[in-house]
Amino acid sequence: MKDFSYWKELYDSEHLTEFNTDYAGQLWLKTKSIIRKELVSEFIKKYSLVLKTSSLNGQFEELFLLLQSNLSQSHQQLDLYIKEKNVQILGALNKESLVSELYKLKIFEWGGDYQNSLDKYLVSHYVKTKDIISYEILMSKFETEINRVVQGYVLNSWYNHWSSILIEHIFKSHPSILATVGQIKSVDFFIKNIPFDLKVTYFPSEYLKLKRKQKNLPVELTFLKKKAKELSINFDKTAKAPNIYYEITEKLRDRNDNASESVLNKLKSENMAIVNEAQQNPKNLAKWLYENQGEMRFGSENRLFLILIDTNDFSSSWKLKRNLDLLTPTINTFLDAFSSKQISDLKMNFNYPGKPQTFSALTDVIFVVK
Repeated sequence: MKDFSYWKELYDSEHLTEFNTDYAGQLWLKTKSIIRKELVSEFIKKYSLVLKTSSLNGQFEELFLLLQSNLSQSHQQLDLYIKEKNVQILGALNKESLVSELYKLKIFEWGGDYQNSLDKYLVSHYVKTKDIISYEILMSKFETEINRVVQGYVLNSWYNHWSSILIEHIFKSHPSILATVGQIKSVDFFIKNIPFDLKVTYFPSEYLKLKRKQKNLPVELTFLKKKAKELSINFDKTAKAPNIYYEITEKLRDRNDNASESVLNKLKSENMAIVNEAQQNPKNLAKWLYENQGEMRFGSENRLFLILIDTNDFSSSWKLKRNLDLLTPTINTFLDAFSSKQISDLKMNFNYPGKPQTFSALTDVIFVVK
C-alpha cells in the first residue's frame, strides 16, 4: 500500500523516480514542504483542519493522511497556500538593492583549494604541519596568507548565497513554477507537479577538456604556451596552471596585434563550437554533470541545470549570476516553452563510479550565454 511510510521510505532512500508521475507521491512532497511549525498552523487554520498530534513528524503523517483522502482538492489547497506564501517571500526581497550589493564584488578568488572544507584546509596548512612550529612564523602567516584565504572564502560564499537567492527569485516569479516554501532536500520547485532541484553552474572545464581531446584539439594551456613561445611572450613557467593561463591570455589581449588576436579568436572559435554542440544536445552535458558530480554531494534527483557562459572569458562567467538583464529573459523563455515538453523528452539514464545500478532522472539544461 502506498501510504505515508511508503513515500517516506522512497524519499529517505533517494529513490525518487516514482514521485515524477504519482499524484499521491507529489502530494507527499508538497506536504513535506510546509512542515514547519508556523506554516502547518497557518495551513490547517486556512482550511479548518484539526490535527491531534503536536510533534512536527506526527503532524506531517496526520496531515498527509487527511489530505490523501481527496487528492485533487488537496493539491489545489496546497498549491494555493504555497503560492500565497511565495508571493509574500518574493515581495520581501529588494532585488535592485541586492543586485547593487553583488556588483561591489570585483574579484572572485577563493584564495585556496578548500575541497568544501575551510576548517580542514586551515588545520592541514597551518596547524598540523611540521613547517609551522614557531609561533612567530604562524603569526606572520595571518598577514601574508590566512587573512586572504578567509576573506576569499567568506566573500565568495556570500556572493554565491545571495546570487542564488536572486536566481531563485526569477524562477519563483514564473507562473509555471510552484516553489517549495520550506527547504526540502532534492526539491527546489515543481513544474507541472514534477519535482526539480536547481543547479547553477558554469560550463565545466573538464567537459571542455574532454571534448577538445575528442576533436584532437590540444589542451588549452598547451596551445597557449606554444603560441606564447612563437610570439616571444614571456610568462612565469613556475606559476600554477590557472595563473599561467591568465598571464598569457592577458598579454595576448594587451598586445592588440593581429597575431595575438588570431590566437585568441582561434581558441574562442574552437570552444564555442563545443558550447554550441552542447546546446544542440544538452542531455550529453547533463549526463556528464550527473556522472562527474562529487561523491559527497551525489544525488540522482531530477535536476534543472542553469549553465552560465561568458564566451569572451569563461573564467568571468561568475559575473553572470548578478546579470538580471540576461538571466531573466533567458529563464522565462525556457519556462514558457517547458509546458510543451513530455516526460520522455526529459528522461535520462546515467551511471556513477562505484555504484552498480543505473540511475534514471528527468533533466534539462538552460544555457545563459553572454
